[in-house]
Amino acid sequence: MRAAIFCLLVTIAATAQLLPHDDAIRIAEFYRLASQTQDEIWPGWSKTPAPLLLVTEEVEFLTHHPAPPRDFTEVADGVYARPRQFGTGMLATFPALGQPSVIVIGEPRNTEAKTSTPWVITVMHEHFHQLQDGQPGYDEAVKGLGLSGGDTSGMWMLNYPFPYEKSEVVQGFARLRDLLLQALGATDRKEFEKVAMEYVGERKGVFRQLSADDHRYFSFQLWKEGIARYTQIKAAEAAARYRPTPEYAALPDYESFAAYAARARAETLKELRQADLAKMRRVFVYSFGAAEGLLLDRMNPGWKNEYFHRPLSTDYWFEGKKK
Repeated sequence: MRAAIFCLLVTIAATAQLLPHDDAIRIAEFYRLASQTQDEIWPGWSKTPAPLLLVTEEVEFLTHHPAPPRDFTEVADGVYARPRQFGTGMLATFPALGQPSVIVIGEPRNTEAKTSTPWVITVMHEHFHQLQDGQPGYDEAVKGLGLSGGDTSGMWMLNYPFPYEKSEVVQGFARLRDLLLQALGATDRKEFEKVAMEYVGERKGVFRQLSADDHRYFSFQLWKEGIARYTQIKAAEAAARYRPTPEYAALPDYESFAAYAARARAETLKELRQADLAKMRRVFVYSFGAAEGLLLDRMNPGWKNEYFHRPLSTDYWFEGKKK
């Protein structure tokens, strides 16, 4: 694996007149970090293809894709390029070039990551979406939700008319947010169990207020984006023990993975404390769903063994069942 990563770094660097050197370093570091940590977080994750499309100001660079489209030109071994088509602030994973799903991402300064280490960990978040998207029957299951309203572009996942501003829904999720934070902050075992059970009961009541379609949509978003943010936190914490390459450590915006890991969880919980469903709308699911994943780690440590067997909803683990 080291040889392959070194070859990737060398071949990308060979196109330095197009691809900035720092971007080449970051891309290679992502693949190296993933190879050392991903199976620790989700067993078997390393079997998932991880094509990545880097969007720079003028050029898009594609690597690790099994069948690059014809509009890409090979500029080095395993590295392909074409004129830019996507926005430079892109941060998404979808079948942009057909299957498998591709991580489409801009350079750090053009994304929310801003600097190298948060960028690499964010790519791990997107790589988890590749694991989700690659599950057998995933596309059929998503269609089976019956929520697209005829939209075939996939934009319904972002634009579904969930009642974000409905007062009883806003108030219900505010109560859940506070209970969730209280449970995660509990250090005494009995106190944790008490608050966690209170949370489970309250959660059932809040979700019962939703229509069937709204329930399916919100549950899907928690399963999809919430657990991806949870995985981002776990990836950061796994990376705390990772030793970066000298080239990566020499980047001008370098931050150790251990330093970033120390604040990754706290940043998401801080976001949740300030979360308002009416204001954040769909973005609410990221910190909320991640916190639910952290809660499940304490309530039912084996929950991830069933995650892919119970797709598109995490409700199962909040129904009083153990696995």
